Amino acid sequence: MSTERRAPLDRRRVAGTALELLNEVGLDGLTLRAIARELDVKAPALYWHFKDKQALLDEMATEMFRRMLDGAEPDPDDGWRERLLRVNRVLRRTLLGYRDGAKVFSGTRFTGLEHAEQQEADLRLLTSAGLTLTQAVRALQTTFLYTLGFVAEEQGVEPRPGERRAGFDVEERARAMAGRPLAAEAGAALFGDYDEHFEEGLALIVAGIEARYGPS
Repeated sequence: MSTERRAPLDRRRVAGTALELLNEVGLDGLTLRAIARELDVKAPALYWHFKDKQALLDEMATEMFRRMLDGAEPDPDDGWRERLLRVNRVLRRTLLGYRDGAKVFSGTRFTGLEHAEQQEADLRLLTSAGLTLTQAVRALQTTFLYTLGFVAEEQGVEPRPGERRAGFDVEERARAMAGRPLAAEAGAALFGDYDEHFEEGLALIVAGIEARYGPS
């Protein structure tokens, strides 16, 4: 009889295993049964911890956020602009670390309060710059939704960095749309250099926040 003891099965261990499996099979292939196989348990054992797949996705998103916080302490010298740029760059990098990372994060609710301290610090910085609390919330939420949506589209083209799906060849697209020269040429900007594209879009939003709310 083996004397090897398994690590106890808890929510965080299940979520961590699910995140590892996500990179192999994507969100569509991620099932409680597949996760149970990875953990070498029967699928019903997971229902003690998660009533359904959405509950698991909530915990996965929370675990992603925990990992994002590790080593990503905000700079106390940040101004409000730098803070918005920093937190959204870190968010994008985190989401890109997982196949379908943006889909997992979208529409989920955190299962703990790990996000509350960062949220408090960000709101305090923005309100100290002259925004009302509602304006600060709008600024944070708008940049967050931009990043989430951007990465969802980015991962629709490149499920993993450098891994491009069929049908998104820019030159092939340009040839097919040769009769519409502007739309054909736009493909390079739409489906190329995502780093530059993301930074430009984020800068546009930050400039809009400054123009709209006039923080110091």
